[in-house]
Amino acid sequence: MDRRKFVSALALATPLAAQEEYKQGPDSFRQPDVPKGKVTQHSWTSKIFPGTVRDYWIYVPAQYDAAKPACVTIIQDGGGSVREDGTGYKYPVVFDNLIHRREMPVTIGVFINPGVMPAANANAMGRYNRSLEYDSLGDTYARFLIDEILPEVAKSYNLSKDPDHYAIAGSSSGGIAAFNAAWERPDKFRRVLSFIGSFVNLRGGQNLATIIRKMEPKPLRVFLQDGSNDNDIYGGSWWIANQDVARSLEWSGYEMKFVKGTEAHNAKHGSAVLPDALRWLWKDFPQPVKQAHNPSDKHWMNSALIPGKDWQRVSSGHRFTEGPAVDKAGNVFFTDIPNNRIHRIGVDGRVTVFKEDSGGANGLKFGPDGRLYACQNGRKQIVAYTMDGAESVIARDVNSNDLCINAKGEIWFTDPPNKRVWFLSPDGSKRVVHEGLEFPNGIALAPDQTLLMVCDSRNRFVSSFSVRADGSLANGQLFHRLETWDVNAASGADGMCVDTDGHLYVASRLGVQVCDQPGRVVAIMAKPQAGPLSNVVFGGPDLSTMFVTAGDSVFKRPLNRKGLNAWTVTKPPQPRL
Repeated sequence: MDRRKFVSALALATPLAAQEEYKQGPDSFRQPDVPKGKVTQHSWTSKIFPGTVRDYWIYVPAQYDAAKPACVTIIQDGGGSVREDGTGYKYPVVFDNLIHRREMPVTIGVFINPGVMPAANANAMGRYNRSLEYDSLGDTYARFLIDEILPEVAKSYNLSKDPDHYAIAGSSSGGIAAFNAAWERPDKFRRVLSFIGSFVNLRGGQNLATIIRKMEPKPLRVFLQDGSNDNDIYGGSWWIANQDVARSLEWSGYEMKFVKGTEAHNAKHGSAVLPDALRWLWKDFPQPVKQAHNPSDKHWMNSALIPGKDWQRVSSGHRFTEGPAVDKAGNVFFTDIPNNRIHRIGVDGRVTVFKEDSGGANGLKFGPDGRLYACQNGRKQIVAYTMDGAESVIARDVNSNDLCINAKGEIWFTDPPNKRVWFLSPDGSKRVVHEGLEFPNGIALAPDQTLLMVCDSRNRFVSSFSVRADGSLANGQLFHRLETWDVNAASGADGMCVDTDGHLYVASRLGVQVCDQPGRVVAIMAKPQAGPLSNVVFGGPDLSTMFVTAGDSVFKRPLNRKGLNAWTVTKPPQPRL
């Protein structure tokens, strides 16, 4: 059969699903006994999205009392969503009806348009930011809402500070924007409405379905809606993508609801179910949204995390923490680079200063001789400290960032400015053993110490090398593939460590990424606070407590995993391929 005839015959044999008819109910229309809220229009010039201006609208219900903090819902594509005519969502009308009947709490609505950079002149075109702001993954849009818009609204209205009192909604690209803002910042948004969400490859949105499965579960309640006749274009199939996201949320244990229909890429179905979606979103209020929990024994998190044991701040008030290292007793040492200090966290939890004037020390590691080795980059040398603070110079005239040590006392260290990895022999001789990584940063040995891993902060890979008897490296491959967001393809990978099973833990922008032996990210542990992580290590008496350095603080968390010291060599179990 002619190929064109075959394709035509196939199309006739597999028609699109018949479309059902969806009608808005009484909750989407003005009712005579329901007081009407007030809507005001405003304009905003953004700094986070430079050069852009946008309109936004604030809805205030008649029941608002300035003495009581109000809940908040942010709606994307605000200009269309705030309208009360036609077949649109009619949010203000629905809000009025549901708030009046106490089916949702007193809620201030913020309806916000995407930004536009105005045209340079009458014969020029402006730059439209909608896809950039809405379809991009990462926290930029969430920061815009949290740092710019909400503080401005709070100047005039008493907004709750409880993240359980915040919802965020949108349609199409606004739908993925709503989900992504809550995903990135569950400390601010806990309730999500997404209608015909664009979870496709417009700007990397297709990655969310797998990221949901890998990331440590979050306290979110998510409502999704889509139709079988939704878009199917160059970026993918909206219908398939929404099913994929819904399945990932369900598999990961989230409180979620997916309403399926037959409509195309429009508001007919979504606007008809909006009142019920809002009732479900706010059900049981003021009870908080539940923390998601994956019930599957196939999820790495269930075997590693201890229920109820989250990150705990151990030390704070520093300028920039780095280089955690653990001694034989389980005490953890870390650097505060700008303050030129090395601190000690005792197994009893007490934090003390181990060394002042540390020479700008960055990475630290304990060697089999019990000394603390430090990349003293401020003085271009590597030093070793005995526990009384006495310092010995091990290598001079070197740039160094992080280091690792094996059971024989051999050292490898990274030199980011010169794109090098060095080997340092116990006799003091040193030589370059690899060149070419754009920004070699964290470095770690496998449990059996026959493989050396080096991360490159400016891409998404951790390189793996075999270690030869003379300390040289061979058989290098871009082996461990980290997860990144499209807004910044650099992983920000920094310090690393391993456990007895051969899992590699990488401090990154997204959190602690956990790679299995074959180099796949199997889980991403949540960050204890906003901002990148700089390093990670197992500490405590039995090496089963993870410590991370993050900005001005150090955090710890007990795990059902165990780390290794430099003097411990063990063969990890055979991985599942």
